[in-house]
Amino acid sequence: MVNLATTNVLLGIMAAVSVLEALAVIGFFVGAFVLYKRILQVLRGIEERQVAPLAARVSSILDDIKGVTSMVKEEAERVESIVRRVIDSVRRWRRQGAARPPDR
Repeated sequence: MVNLATTNVLLGIMAAVSVLEALAVIGFFVGAFVLYKRILQVLRGIEERQVAPLAARVSSILDDIKGVTSMVKEEAERVESIVRRVIDSVRRWRRQGAARPPDR
């Protein structure tokens, strides 16, 4: 009969090593998950302390710019209307002056 004691010992060692490897992989994934949660917590804290106030400030500045832009647009339209009226008046004046015979 063949003595399988050595083979059984080696198979037992391989099984134990496989269990240890599985535990190491599970430990790695648990550690990675914990690290992931901590990173998310840090990022949320950074967003609350720095990004949110900055976004509010930028939004306020953009609202101010929008107001100034609309005011400038209204004034530009008003000036354009005045310039058109002046040009029309000058054209009418020139036509009226050209229609009259010259004074002698």
